[in-house]
Amino acid sequence: MSDSALQRQCHTVLPGHRARTPAELFAAMAAWCEANGVEHDVYGSGALLQAFEARIAQLLGKEAAVFCISGTMAQVTALRLACEDRARTLAALHPTSHIFVHERSNYQLLGHFKALQAGERHRPWTVADLAAIPDRLGAVGLELPLREIGGQLSSWDELEAIKAHCQARGVHLHMDGARLWEAAAGYARPLHEVAAGFDSVYVSLYKGIGGLGGAMLAGSGEFVARAAEWFRRQGGNVIHRSPYVVAAAMDFEARLAAMPDYLDRTRFLYRELAAHPIIRVNPAAPQVNMLHLHLPVPPERALAIRRELAERHGTWIFNRIAGGVMPGTSYFELYVGDNLLHAPDERVRAALALFAHALATPAREGGP
Repeated sequence: MSDSALQRQCHTVLPGHRARTPAELFAAMAAWCEANGVEHDVYGSGALLQAFEARIAQLLGKEAAVFCISGTMAQVTALRLACEDRARTLAALHPTSHIFVHERSNYQLLGHFKALQAGERHRPWTVADLAAIPDRLGAVGLELPLREIGGQLSSWDELEAIKAHCQARGVHLHMDGARLWEAAAGYARPLHEVAAGFDSVYVSLYKGIGGLGGAMLAGSGEFVARAAEWFRRQGGNVIHRSPYVVAAAMDFEARLAAMPDYLDRTRFLYRELAAHPIIRVNPAAPQVNMLHLHLPVPPERALAIRRELAERHGTWIFNRIAGGVMPGTSYFELYVGDNLLHAPDERVRAALALFAHALATPAREGGP
C-alpha cells in the first residue's frame, strides 16, 4: 500500500491539512466555480484572477500583486530586478534561504544576481548581521518564518530594525513570505503591518493555504508590472491560471482566519511533547504553527515506525523525514493544520505515547 493510501486509512493524522484525492479536490473546485460563476482567465486576464491579486495586495498593504506559477520564479525575478535597479548585483540571504537550499543554484547559473550568506545558520537574523556586511548591497531577502530552523522568527524589534537599516541604505528589502500567513499569527499583528517596510513580498498559494500551487508577488505597481513581464519571458505565461487561483481562493479566507487557532494547537502539542523527552523539539517554544522534531533513530528506522503505527494503530505521525546532524539521528517538520486542530486531545496524547515508546524500543531483527 502506498504511503498516501495508508495515511488516508488513519483516524489520527498529525501533520498538515486533510489530504484530498484529485477527485475530491477537483469536485470541490468545480462546485465552487459553479457557485461563484467562475470563468477561465486567458493569459492572466480574468475577473477572478484580478480580484484575487487585488485581495492579496490589499492584505499586504501593497499597490499591486501578480500571480506567478512558482515561488522559485517569483523570488529570483524580484531580487534580480531589485539589484538591477540599484546597479548593485549583490543580495544578502540567510544561510538556510530557500534559494540556497532548494532552488538548484538558479540565481547563479541563470545569471540573476550574486548571493552572499549572512548571519548564523541556526538562528534568525539580527540587524547586526546586516550591519556587519561592508559591501554595498542591492537587495536583502528575508524569510518569515525561517522554515529550515523550525519556523523561527526574528523578534519584532529586530525585524523593525532590519527594515530601517535597509531603508536608510537604499537596499531593496524582499520578503520570502511562503509562510507569511503563519508569521502574522506568530507576531499577533495584521499582515499589512508585518509587510510594511518590505519593497516586495512573495507569498505561497499552496503551503498553508492548501492550493494546487502557484504564488503571488506584491509590491509597487511599477515593480510588479516589470516582474510580470519577466515571468512571461521566463515561460511563466500559462494560458489559464484559474485552476491554481480557484484551489487557493476557495479556502483562502477560512485558512487565513484559522492561523491563530493553528498556533494555539501547536502550543498544545508542544506542552504534550514535554512528557516525551526522547523527542527533542526546535524551537524552544513555538513561534508559528510549525515545529521540528528531532529523533534518536536514523531515517530508515523512523519510517519503519511510522508504517507500523499507521498499520496497527491508525496513527500517522509525520510526512517527510531527513537525516540529523549527528549520526543515527533524524528529524522531521510538523506543520500544524486542520488535521491536528480537529484531532481529539486524547488521540493526540495516545499517538505521541505510541511514537515515543516505539522510538525507545530497539528494532527487532528482520522487522520494524
